[in-house]
Amino acid sequence: MSKKVSITKVVHAPAERIFDLLADPAKHPVIDGSGSVRAAHAAAPTRLRLGDTFGMSMKLGASYKITNTVVEFEENRLIAWRHPGGHRWRWELRPLDEQTTEVTETFDYSTAKAGVVFVLLGFPERNRRGIEATLDRLETVVAEQR
Repeated sequence: MSKKVSITKVVHAPAERIFDLLADPAKHPVIDGSGSVRAAHAAAPTRLRLGDTFGMSMKLGASYKITNTVVEFEENRLIAWRHPGGHRWRWELRPLDEQTTEVTETFDYSTAKAGVVFVLLGFPERNRRGIEATLDRLETVVAEQR
C-alpha cells in the first residue's frame, strides 16, 4: 500500500510564478484548499530555502501551531517540507512550455513516525480532497496575477 497521495494538474502559468507562491509561507493560506492553513508566523522567512524552518498557525478542529522544515529544494522545480511528525508535503513543477506547468502536490506519510494514525483518522482521503482544492485555488491565484 502506497503511503503517498499525489495529484497532478496542468496550470496555465510559468513555473517561476507558481514557485514564488509556494516558497512564500505567507501565501500558503491563500492557496490552501483544505481550510486548515491559517497564517505564517511573523518570524517565517519571506522566501524559503533548503533547511529553513517556518511556523504556521493551523486549525483542524482545534487551533494549533506547527513548525516545518524545508527538506527538498530546487529553485522553480521542487520544494518539500517536513512536519514534526515526519510526514511531508512536496510540490514538483514541470514546465510544459513558457506559460504552462505541470504541478504535482504530494502528501507523503511514508516517513511519518505514526503513519498508521493517518490511515485510522482518514487523512489520506481527506488530504486527497484538500490537494484537489488547493491545486484549483493555486490555478485561480496565478491566473489573477497575470
